[in-house]
Amino acid sequence: MYNDTMANLIQKQKHFYRSGATRTYEYRLRQLKRLKGTLVAHEKQIIDALKRDLNKSEFEAYSTEIGIVYEELKFTIKHLKSWMVPKKAKTALTHIGSKGRIIPEPYGTTLIIAPWNYPFQLAVSPLIGALAAGNTVVMKPSELTPVMSSLLADILGSVFDEEYVAVAQGGPEVSQALLSQPVDYIFFTGSVNVGRIVMESAAKQLIPLTLELGGKSPCIVHADAPLKLTAQRIVFGKFTNAGQTCIAPDYLLVHRSVKEELIACIKEAIQEFYGSDPISNPSYGHIVSDKHFKRLASFLDNGTVACGGQTAPEILAIEPTLLDQVTWDMPVMQEEIFGPILPVLEYDRIQEAVDMINDRPKPLALYLFTREPEIEDTVVGSVSYGGGCINDTLMHIATPYLPFGGVGESGMGAYHGQGSFDTFTHYKSVLKQTQLFDFKFRYPSSKNGLKYLRKLMKP
Repeated sequence: MYNDTMANLIQKQKHFYRSGATRTYEYRLRQLKRLKGTLVAHEKQIIDALKRDLNKSEFEAYSTEIGIVYEELKFTIKHLKSWMVPKKAKTALTHIGSKGRIIPEPYGTTLIIAPWNYPFQLAVSPLIGALAAGNTVVMKPSELTPVMSSLLADILGSVFDEEYVAVAQGGPEVSQALLSQPVDYIFFTGSVNVGRIVMESAAKQLIPLTLELGGKSPCIVHADAPLKLTAQRIVFGKFTNAGQTCIAPDYLLVHRSVKEELIACIKEAIQEFYGSDPISNPSYGHIVSDKHFKRLASFLDNGTVACGGQTAPEILAIEPTLLDQVTWDMPVMQEEIFGPILPVLEYDRIQEAVDMINDRPKPLALYLFTREPEIEDTVVGSVSYGGGCINDTLMHIATPYLPFGGVGESGMGAYHGQGSFDTFTHYKSVLKQTQLFDFKFRYPSSKNGLKYLRKLMKP
């Protein structure tokens, strides 16, 4: 049933794309402005949906989801015309008389599969890039955030025809049906395990794709870091959205000499941000499902609880928790945590921290707190990761001037700002040759062809 429904939808979008309507600057700009207008008009409903699905406060909803989308829209609308202009290419000596151009063109019909942890931002941000690049879009939001998924279907359905933008609601069976269709590009945000499935499905049809995945993102705190400020920025990055953030610090690597003081500062920051009873704080997020809650609660037996550790199964809440005396062979260190639990490990020399990170899959993000340029250069130059911050957490994702994406197991491809336009764009190379003269030496009948070629193309 789903296969037939999705096949009809994809064919409808392909037919509309081939009409050429989406290719002009005027059309793309108009649709982006329509999207902006309808999102602003539905802002209260978006905030309410995020509260119902994840218990996000209005502040968190705006700062981590809505505001970021507004910035993306504003930046894209401002720069779209310049991004669309074909670029001239230089002419090689062997091609005298010709002109080269690189022309940005849409892929066609695209599929965006969005996750549940930031169900508005991580659905709409790639949508902006896809529309700016001139594509049609089928969006598959997460079934784990049903209020937001339904709202996205209503909002986008009120402003766009489904031949241009459609929202396909449902569970894994809908995703599977969509992945079997001959779309022209796939953009997936989610777990590493599901990313492998998506990539395998795309490979069967040779469909290009972007994978925004995750992994265990380290946070290094060196001995010279200002600990109170560092603790506040770590608590912000780790416990926003109850830790359900793909780029949240997954574990701390702390210089042994400052570990105890840092833990004390983190405890203070947690109390300052969330109070003495974070679970009862209406601004503190909840875990998305019972399955995820039970998985996270099982980690609380690992190591020693240095802070937090209380749970409330009836509302799917877990206190901001620090785990001390953690080792790499414990379950909490075997997978991405994706919740409000932060293990603490120690190091004495920065190379020890670098080696621990490099012994494991490449992370999506890395955070380093230090005042020493040499330490910064060592870590940035020695560790491969998607992106990150020096002396902060999360904030690299919020600027349209920095492409965001992973590397290795944490993903492939990047987006945000022009990166989003580039991701959903095929850059087509075109050479226009002169008809005023011809170089006969390139033809096999030329007597001196090889001689000229060797002269022109010598090593």
